[in-house]
Amino acid sequence: MAEKNEPQATAFVPGRIGVVGLGLMGGSFARAFRAENVDVYAWNRTRSTLELAEIETVRGELDDDTVPTCELIILAGYPQATIDWLHEMAELISPGAIVIDTVGVKRKICEECEAIAAGHDWTFVGCHPMAGTQYSGFAHSRATMFKGAPMVVVPPSGMDDFERVEILERLKALLAPCRFGSFTLATAPVHDRMIAFTSQLCHVVSNAYVKSPTSRDHHGFSAGSYRDLTRVARLNAPMWTELFLDNADYLSDELGIIIKNLQDYKDAIDEGDAEKLEALLADGDRIKREIEGR
Repeated sequence: MAEKNEPQATAFVPGRIGVVGLGLMGGSFARAFRAENVDVYAWNRTRSTLELAEIETVRGELDDDTVPTCELIILAGYPQATIDWLHEMAELISPGAIVIDTVGVKRKICEECEAIAAGHDWTFVGCHPMAGTQYSGFAHSRATMFKGAPMVVVPPSGMDDFERVEILERLKALLAPCRFGSFTLATAPVHDRMIAFTSQLCHVVSNAYVKSPTSRDHHGFSAGSYRDLTRVARLNAPMWTELFLDNADYLSDELGIIIKNLQDYKDAIDEGDAEKLEALLADGDRIKREIEGR
C-alpha cells in the first residue's frame, strides 16, 4: 500500500470484490468468488501468499488503483488490523460501495469502523460468517467453506428499517457465490454475547482440556467424544487472544458459569453422591433435548 493515499474519482465496477487478508476466511471468500468467475482483487501482509493466490484465485493486487473499483470489500484480518486498513484506505473507497468484515467480535469493530465510515458515501456493515475449521491459512481455504452456513449481519446503528432491508438485499446478491444458508440480523452486543457462548467458550474449554497430562496417552483409548471436544484446541493463538480480550466481559461471564457447573459435578463425585450426580446429568440431558427440539 502507498504511504499516502489521495481520493480518486474512479467509480466501482459492479460486482467486483476486494479481499483484505488471504487467511482461511479471506482465502475462502476469494476462492468462492473465483469459482463463479467474479473479479477478485486481494491484499495480504505476506507477499508470497498473494503471489500464490494470483496464480489461480485472484485477478490482481488490491491497492490504491484497484480499491476504488470494488463494489464490495471484505476485511478478513485480525480485529486491529481490520480497523487499521480501513482507516488508511477510507478515502479511496468509491461512493456507494459496501465494506464488510469477518471478525468474530462486533462491538469494537462496528464502533470504530462505523466512525471511519462516517462522512463518506460508502457503507460499513459488520458481518460474521459462521464457518471455519481448526486450521488457518490460505492453504486450508476452500470455495465451499460458506455453503449452507449462517451469516450474521450487524447493520450500522443509524440505519432505519428500509435502509437495513436495502443493504441486506444488496449483500445477499453480492455474496451469492458464497452460497450462505441464512442471513441473521443482530446488534453488536447481541452478537458478542452469543458468540462468547457458541464459539469463544468452546475454544477455551477445548484448549484447556488437552492440558491434562493424560492427553499424551490417549491413543488407543479415544474415539468420537475426544475428537469432538478437542477439535478447536488447535487454534491461532495471537488471533484468539485478541478476540477474547475484545469480548472479555461476555466471555468471562460464560467462563464463570461453566466453572460453577463443573464444580457442582466435582463436588457430587467427590462426595460419592449418586443422587445429586444423576440429577445433574439428567438436567443437562433434558436441557440439550429441549434446545434441539426433541
